[in-house]
Amino acid sequence: MAKDDPTRPDRNRRFEDKVVFISGAARGQGRSHAVGFAREGARIIGVDICSDLEHAPYPGATEEDLAETVRQVESVGGAMHAEVADVRDYAATRSALRSGVERYGRLDAILANAGSYAPMPVQYVDTDSWDETVAVNLTGVFHTVKAGVRTMVEQDEGGAVVITSSTAGLKGFYGAPAYNAAKHGLVGLMRSLALELAPNRIRVNSVHPTSVRTPMIINDVFPQLVRMDLENPTVDDAADFLAPQQAIDVPWIDPEDITNAMLWLCSDEARYVTGVALPIDAGALLK
Repeated sequence: MAKDDPTRPDRNRRFEDKVVFISGAARGQGRSHAVGFAREGARIIGVDICSDLEHAPYPGATEEDLAETVRQVESVGGAMHAEVADVRDYAATRSALRSGVERYGRLDAILANAGSYAPMPVQYVDTDSWDETVAVNLTGVFHTVKAGVRTMVEQDEGGAVVITSSTAGLKGFYGAPAYNAAKHGLVGLMRSLALELAPNRIRVNSVHPTSVRTPMIINDVFPQLVRMDLENPTVDDAADFLAPQQAIDVPWIDPEDITNAMLWLCSDEARYVTGVALPIDAGALLK
């Protein structure tokens, strides 16, 4: 049975009767998180913009993708309230979450996962592209957390927030200033929130993946961005470019690798872990 098979047997039920809010839930890491938490007993509230972004050089998720996430959650015995919402729109994000909380009655964890990239050096980047990238990757995370954290505080039962940053949140990356700046900003937001919410026993951490095998890089455009030396580069060519960036010889990691970290950070096993920036990077930050 494949490791990412949503029908594989349960390992445990650490999140029985818990409710988890996930942004960017239509595919990739967000879908993996939704299925992973549902497999362990959680009910899922998920949002995704389900459309292309003007400046992102790759196709966005679709409503069909979001429906497939719901199908996979249900296939492992879970339930999911899913809505189309843009995390840049606080009112829409809050409305979707409130509908889910009304349906399931509570909120225990927030996974601020939605993100995008639009690489371009500062001297060439369009200001609208900068604004879009920062709005999705930084302000969108603020909106995602703000939309739900008051509910968790008022429940007075603790909880967890995990923010998806990147290795680009801990080191410089050439040619991606907006993405780099936003992902670094998430570390400051995470640390501030960890202090703010500690009295309420709500733990806040960030994860910092290296390249992840999702549609953000497994597409027809990404190889052209990283292998401009080739006329018609393929995903395999992109893999050859990415592999040397990790100490462990892999071009990318899998969404489930991030999900496993999310599951631990949100569980009672990590009950005293807060304010941590956790790399999941195959040793990329050692380079």
